[in-house]
Amino acid sequence: MLQRFLDPGVLASISSLDLLAKTVVDGFVAGLHRSPDFGFSSEFAEYRAYTPGDDLRHVDWNVFARTERAYLKRYRGETNSFLTVLLDASNSMKYASHQVSKMDYARFTAASLFYLAINSQRDAAGLIVFDDEVRHYVRPSTRQGQLFRLLGALEHAEPGARTDFAKPLLHFQNFLRRRGLVVIISDFYEPPERIVGTVEPLRFHGNEVVLFHILDPKEIRPELGEPAVLVDMETQEHLEVTPEYARNEYCGKMDAHIESLRDRARASGMDYFLLVTDRPLDSALREYLTIRQGRF
Repeated sequence: MLQRFLDPGVLASISSLDLLAKTVVDGFVAGLHRSPDFGFSSEFAEYRAYTPGDDLRHVDWNVFARTERAYLKRYRGETNSFLTVLLDASNSMKYASHQVSKMDYARFTAASLFYLAINSQRDAAGLIVFDDEVRHYVRPSTRQGQLFRLLGALEHAEPGARTDFAKPLLHFQNFLRRRGLVVIISDFYEPPERIVGTVEPLRFHGNEVVLFHILDPKEIRPELGEPAVLVDMETQEHLEVTPEYARNEYCGKMDAHIESLRDRARASGMDYFLLVTDRPLDSALREYLTIRQGRF
């Protein structure tokens, strides 16, 4: 039954993001050996030192009585009980070489994560839509109707202007009240060192950060039969290229960009996962969550 929903083109034909999210989540959860560890769990993981502002209910008073030092019990998944998705809605996200644009695939991904967090894990979830400004903000919440507020915001997210990671991250930090899981969904057309340097403060504040890198297959391996003029969708700059350049030099540069972003992100303690828009989303998320589970 679920097999007919695996193709991204079929997902694009589903009119309701709510139904689409349920379809994708049912698909990848069905393939996992145990429930995805995205939210709160009662399984003890470790201790960490108390810092001002932490909830005193989680202090282990038995340890305090013996050592006169305050430590908090941390539970597996505890830091992920708040999910915030930062969605890149810049012009470059409009690109599509097949039925599904990068923007639509990003919407599908965000909707699936929201469905999983709210309906399966009962976690709070929120959204920031940005380009060079913050275009929409839905505060993380567990209130009734939150999923539909988030899906409504995704429906109205339209690509425009250029990418600027600094503004949405500053906005997020200004409103941050609790550590959690931050998922950034973007095509990341910025130098990797600038991206990671801008995002790193979220890690310093105790958040877990995941970079979902959305690319069209033709961006990774373009197919040109003759010389062409490429137009930057954000800057409108023109570049003349030959098929030989596309096959050789361009592919090498793109591979190096992906590898550098992945390595820098992981070296900074972030997750990195490449999502190519012709890949079935349930399969991709199943792979990511399986990898994620293996770390716990």
